[in-house]
Amino acid sequence: MSTRLRALRGATSVADDTPAAIEAATTELLEEILSRNSIVAEDLVSLIFTSTPDLTSAFPATAARGLGLGGVPLLCAQEIPVPGALPRCIRVLIHLYTDRDYASLRHVYLGEARRLREDLPQ
Repeated sequence: MSTRLRALRGATSVADDTPAAIEAATTELLEEILSRNSIVAEDLVSLIFTSTPDLTSAFPATAARGLGLGGVPLLCAQEIPVPGALPRCIRVLIHLYTDRDYASLRHVYLGEARRLREDLPQ
């Protein structure tokens, strides 16, 4: 198979809206996505982070820079405030180049965010 542009999703949750909690949870999420999918920084095109409106103390992208991904375009945005949605949730959409097909890629959902996509293999 040839190299193609693909996308990976992931999400996690935090107990508290603190910079330390957001950085730790985002770091754990990114490390898990990169590890499970054997991704290196050179494969990455961009990362888009969203967080729920109740998380305002830090940008999730800060954790990506801490992992050495500062050269990759990073964007943070706020999730739509849907009533009943999972609180204190951080999501990421990763665009990357890979020769793997979609079926072999592993999306990662951690913490309370696991319940968002129980249909996906972990």
